[in-house]
Amino acid sequence: LPACRHVYSLTKGSLMTIFHHPVVRLIVTAATLTLAAAAHAQNSPPSKTSAYGPGSSYIDLGVGKSDFSLGNGVGVFGSDQGDTSYSLRGGRYFSDNWGMELGYTDFGSVGRAGGRTKADGINISLVGKMPLSPAVNLLGKIGTTYSRTDVSSDPSSGVAAGSENGFGLSYGIGVEYAFTPTWSAALQYESHDMKFAGDNK
Repeated sequence: LPACRHVYSLTKGSLMTIFHHPVVRLIVTAATLTLAAAAHAQNSPPSKTSAYGPGSSYIDLGVGKSDFSLGNGVGVFGSDQGDTSYSLRGGRYFSDNWGMELGYTDFGSVGRAGGRTKADGINISLVGKMPLSPAVNLLGKIGTTYSRTDVSSDPSSGVAAGSENGFGLSYGIGVEYAFTPTWSAALQYESHDMKFAGDNK
């Protein structure tokens, strides 16, 4: 996706702060493996999706592909837009369909403008699920990511080097298949708004 070049307003505490740095939407497509823990009544065999009842919790390990979609400046410098991403998350459902999730993602790094650009972040999201069958769930989430980004570059590229951090909107959708009441796998698409120094795209 193209980098957003508008000025975004973000709340920090009770004040509205205007950041004049470019905001870029970083995309991640990931496959995840989830371990869920929940209590079941002994006289009632659980269905495949029952681990997500109220009070249940889970741990999620993810490996995916990130897409930075950043400009490369001027000159003949090589560039790549994506890298392998890794995530670790935990969550808890407070109803049959809604819960909260906290996690960390390393989005990797890419060669760009004669240097390297890298990003990672901590995310908190409201998560929801809609069962499509006893074993298949449609997943969704929306929240915020506190990201840290770092850009190094060759001065002749016109891309400024530097570090940025801050909060940005995040959201995602996915499909999950539950193998058992405690183990499942999912394919998810996520978007994270981040600030990078020197986006000259």
